[in-house]
Amino acid sequence: MPRIPIGLQLYSVREDCAKDLPSVLKSVAAMGYEAVEFAGYYNFTAAELRKMLDDLGLKCCGSHIMIDSLLGDKLAETAEFHQVLGNEFLIVPGLSHERTASKEAWLRTARDMNEIAERLKPLGLKTGYHNHSMEFQPLDGELPWDIFFGNTSEDVVMQFDVGNALHGKAEAAPFLQRYPHRALTVHLKEYSESNDKALIGEGDVDWPAIFNLCETVGGTRYYIVEQESYAYPPLECASRCLQTLKAMGK
Repeated sequence: MPRIPIGLQLYSVREDCAKDLPSVLKSVAAMGYEAVEFAGYYNFTAAELRKMLDDLGLKCCGSHIMIDSLLGDKLAETAEFHQVLGNEFLIVPGLSHERTASKEAWLRTARDMNEIAERLKPLGLKTGYHNHSMEFQPLDGELPWDIFFGNTSEDVVMQFDVGNALHGKAEAAPFLQRYPHRALTVHLKEYSESNDKALIGEGDVDWPAIFNLCETVGGTRYYIVEQESYAYPPLECASRCLQTLKAMGK
């Protein structure tokens, strides 16, 4: 399959973004990243953001947005913003307790996400869900991840965060295999039991196995680096992660 491009989740460098987003985007492009995933827009319009990306040769590989902005009358406004931005992937990064407290709550959320996906499809947009660690802790005899993705359509993207899953004692492989062609964007995040500031390649993740699955059964279209702990300044961490991935042949 074609090589999978690498993006950066801008939450990794959020304090720098808050100070000077245009400068951060220039730095990210200069590092060699091909795309960015947003987690906030820092008071810029979609058109302004799109121009910045286009001028730097960057793509938008996603955005983390709360589910409320995808419900009811809000969906049309949200969809228009992301169409202008050039972003296909509208990913929900977390859910309220009311949506995750029980199996039935997860099932209600799955139904809502199916409806959102159906409404977005004619617009050329997709929604999806991003895991933390709690989705891999048993609930009513099942894993929330399986309750949710076992009851959502194939149009709901499974944005698998490798490091977060390992934090919840879950390997990525079984889920990438169980839900083929749904991991359209994958968060590359390291996890180490002995080093909470480990960068990609410094921890416990079996990266060759992850890459093999993403590039065969996963259907992955973007790898997205996310770093939330820092042994170096955040921008340097982002650069080091990318260089390691390139050394791995990515």
